[in-house]
Amino acid sequence: MRKFRFSHSRMGLLPAGLYLLALVSSCANMSTPNSGPYDETPPRFLRSTPALHATHYEGKRIEIVFDELIQIDRPSENVIVTPPQKNLPVVRAIGKKVKVELKDTLKPDVTYTIDFTNSISDNNEKNVFENFSFAFSTGDRIDSLEIAGIVLNAENLEPMPNIMVGLHANPADSAFTTEPFLRTSKTNERGRFVIRNIAEGSYRLYALNDVNRDYHFDQPGEEIAFHDSLITPGFEFATRQDTLWRDSLTVDTIRTVGYTRFLPDNAVLRLFKETFQRQYMLRPERTQPHLFALKFNAPVDTLPGLALLDGEPAEENWYLTQRMDGNTTLNCWITDSTVWKRDTLHLQVSYLKSDSLNIPRPQTDTIHLSLRRQPPVATPKRGRRGKKDAPEEVAYLLPQLMPGGSADLADTVFLVFAEPVPNLSKEDMLLEQQQDTLWTAVDFTFCQDSANILKYRIERPWKYEEHYRLTIDSGRVHGLYGQWNNVFQSTLNFKSKDEYGHLYINIEGVTGPAFAELLNASDVPVRKAPVEQGGALFMNLRPEKYYARVVLDANRNGAWDTGDYAEKRQPEEVFYSPKLYEVRSNFEIEETWNVLSLPVTAQKPMEITKNKPKDVTRKKRNHREEGRSQSGSSGGLGGGLGGLGGGSLGF
Repeated sequence: MRKFRFSHSRMGLLPAGLYLLALVSSCANMSTPNSGPYDETPPRFLRSTPALHATHYEGKRIEIVFDELIQIDRPSENVIVTPPQKNLPVVRAIGKKVKVELKDTLKPDVTYTIDFTNSISDNNEKNVFENFSFAFSTGDRIDSLEIAGIVLNAENLEPMPNIMVGLHANPADSAFTTEPFLRTSKTNERGRFVIRNIAEGSYRLYALNDVNRDYHFDQPGEEIAFHDSLITPGFEFATRQDTLWRDSLTVDTIRTVGYTRFLPDNAVLRLFKETFQRQYMLRPERTQPHLFALKFNAPVDTLPGLALLDGEPAEENWYLTQRMDGNTTLNCWITDSTVWKRDTLHLQVSYLKSDSLNIPRPQTDTIHLSLRRQPPVATPKRGRRGKKDAPEEVAYLLPQLMPGGSADLADTVFLVFAEPVPNLSKEDMLLEQQQDTLWTAVDFTFCQDSANILKYRIERPWKYEEHYRLTIDSGRVHGLYGQWNNVFQSTLNFKSKDEYGHLYINIEGVTGPAFAELLNASDVPVRKAPVEQGGALFMNLRPEKYYARVVLDANRNGAWDTGDYAEKRQPEEVFYSPKLYEVRSNFEIEETWNVLSLPVTAQKPMEITKNKPKDVTRKKRNHREEGRSQSGSSGGLGGGLGGLGGGSLGF
């Protein structure tokens, strides 16, 4: 069946009856009208008032006209006006127009930039007009230089979105803390930024998570980054490959085109938060008669002082302190029964609290801790013969061996209790090793853990395939509040050598002190080893897939340390291996990794990157369904003649 293009000239040749038949058929056809091919084209800039790159403009209203209806996504967040505005501009989409009203007084001889980032799209298909910016000048010239780069989390190299990036022409360090930025931009979903319309000169480059929107660093809790050296914008003429597409699947032409490359275009800023935090106490709690918790918003280095206000305790040291939750919670176990039996405790707490200038100063608060009452216990019911049910079970002190059962050689073995246990020693327990079918008592080291008074370390040179059992006879251990233990026995079985794998990584490009960490699929460290003699050794690994990173440990404390702007100290450098290391049972693997082989922006594997790039893509076309839609609406007499202007008519 042959098809041809139907036109007005051919229409006059058709018999009148056939034309009427087609018209009636068209009116009777109730199918959905065809809207044509998908719109894959973003809005197109037509004109503006003032004109793009206009000079000597002194008005405060800007109107930009596009070729179709448009919308703006979250203009207060995504539209950036630079120089920064103290009063937020009003940005609105009305039909095919964008209207911007500036509230601040314009500065003389300054280039203004309205950066819409990726916020403008058409009203129907949501095709995004990417990286659109509008510039005008109150002077006689338009500044046209640009710089670009990326902001990464200094500790884990995550790209950081929605971070303000700014320039200062004033080279003094104090400019960042006292003056608003001269020119600004904001990072996109990939952490990348472009600062446009910069004048010639040298600048300081900063990044700031500007929580109070004042365009300078004045809050200790704000995340910051700073470039070590001055930035001097420039440009060069370059070429690149430009691809023309016949459709969304077929390449038409690849050609080489010239363009102006602005420099630098690869600045890297490593975002960090200084260690200082405002210090204050949160609401304390007393969940048990003998236990209350003092909670703080940030870790406390110095233990607070406690004093009772309602009578002196019988014991001078009437409580024990247990640090919890990274030193933000202090559990206070009351050792004096004359104190913990009181319904309400009236205490004076002395600690360090930040004042209005964020300076820690001594603070004394009075708190009243009432016991949180537990729901009443149901009375035992009597049996049929009037006897009570079985007597209430004794609440024993229950220790726990961690890990219990199967253990790795890298594990730390703990004996853990639910409450303080005074005067506990290794003579209260028996550790035995299985040799053939016999159990033989062995020696071990036993000590209280320095970080938790409820945990005790059990240490011994453990070996592959060794089997142990720990036994504590009934009544040998007594808790602080009168409970004692029942007979306790737990086993500890170490895996065989064949169940482990070993990984050695030759690490190149590191000259100073450093340590390496193996990470799981959630980017969480699971093992750590020092970098010694050019490499890091990880023994007795479970057969799993691992990622790796290296931290340049400048102060040799075995931990990553943040930076300090006042001291001009950058955070310690971190490098990620782009490779996935698969450890297998009974295998020894040796790998080589040069930490400088890739730029830091391309190192972190995408599989463990949380802020994955969200590409701005056009709507996917279904060409098969699109063809059916066109065929269904134009096939037959009614569909073809209903348009009268170029449908297809089949015979």
